[in-house]
Formats: sequence, C-alpha cells, structure tokens
Amino acid sequence: MMKGNIYHRERFLEKIAKNLGRGVQTEVNPNPQWQHQPQWKGWQGLTQDELLVILKEQCVHIHTKLVETKQSSLTETLKAVVSNHGGGPVIAWKDDRFAQFGLSDLLCHQWPKEGVPVHIWSPEAGENNITLAEEANVGITFSDQTLAESGTVVLFSSSGKGRSVSLLPKTYIAIIPKSTIVPRITQAATSIHQRIKNGEKLASCINFISGPSNSADIEMNLVVGVHGPMKATYIVVEDQ
Repeated sequence: MMKGNIYHRERFLEKIAKNLGRGVQTEVNPNPQWQHQPQWKGWQGLTQDELLVILKEQCVHIHTKLVETKQSSLTETLKAVVSNHGGGPVIAWKDDRFAQFGLSDLLCHQWPKEGVPVHIWSPEAGENNITLAEEANVGITFSDQTLAESGTVVLFSSSGKGRSVSLLPKTYIAIIPKSTIVPRITQAATSIHQRIKNGEKLASCINFISGPSNSADIEMNLVVGVHGPMKATYIVVEDQ
C-alpha cells in the first residue's frame, strides 16, 4: 500500500495555534475543559414531571403518540395500544424489565391464548429472530434512557435485545420508565461514559431512536416509514 507524505505540517499547526492565541499543543487531552459549555444549561434542575412536559411537546413534532400510565395499569394500557395499532404479531426483547413491570403474563400467556402471536427475541433462534421481526406488526422494547429535548429513546442492545425489534416491525412501542427521562443527549452520554469508567460492560450497539422512520431527502418532502416503523408510541410509566 502506498503511503502519502505530509508537508509543512508544523508550519500549518503553528499558524492555527497562533490564530487561536496559544501555543501548539503536543499532548492529547481526552477531557478538555472548554470555556463555554452551553450543553449543560438546557433545562437544568427540572423535575421528572417538567421533563415529561417537554417530551410530550417534542413527540408532537416527531409524529409519535405518548401515553401515560401507572405500573398497576401498564398491562391494560399496553394491550389497548397494541390493539389500536392493529394487534399482532408482536415481537419483544428478552428483558427482565417485562417481569419487573408485570408484563410477563401478558406476553407469555394472555396474548397467545387470545390468538396474538408473540415472539421473545432469543439468541438461540439466530436469523429466525430477524425474519419474525420483519413479519411482526408491533415491536416492543423498554427505553434505557429518554431524551426530553429530542423525543429520543436510547436502547442498549445485547444478545437478548436485538435492534431489529425497534427497526423492522410496522409499529414500534417504547415503554419508558419515567425515571429514565433526562434533558438531552448531554446527560445520556455522560452517564454512558461514567458507567464505562466504572468498569461496567455496556452494549456494543447503542441506538438513539426518535419516533418513526422519517425521510425528507427528496425535494424536502417528509415521508414516514421509508426505512423503519411507520408508527411509534411511547408509553410513559410512573415508576417512582
């Protein structure tokens, strides 16, 4: 493989540093402290209720429905939302939170008895998971973190949490524990970096999803559902 040559690098860098009013930096600083950090000023100190108001307003702009419920009513709320979207087939993550929030009976017993096909993502199923996700009408996941500013759910994929669940079905439903709502991506990224710094092993794939698929590449005309779900609903659950 041919290698290129770099000419006048030092002179070029010295000129940039001079225009910035400082000397040439020779050491890498992975955590620079900038003089101005506006990313931290957006909605500082807001309560979860106040952040939820912002999230609601943003959902209108990203063509996403938002439903509020209590944990005791979550099963009936989820059944109603899925029914309003046309029913199954349903595909969901293999996620302990479904049991923690009282949804295991719905997914594993109630819906199958009612004739609603349900597939729980399984590492053992391999490529068949993707096929079933393509055939599903509804994909359901929990949100690991939720950005009020942009209406974005943050999903940590793993062997039991395939990203196809949120990408391939016609409709996507995100269950959002209210405690996961943060102001913006600044707080989400900081949390992720801190968890890595603490030695926690996180997902190799982290998805940031803001409502249904949207594209306006052609003549600035908005088209929904070109390369992903055509509809999305967020179910916010009181969990505190």
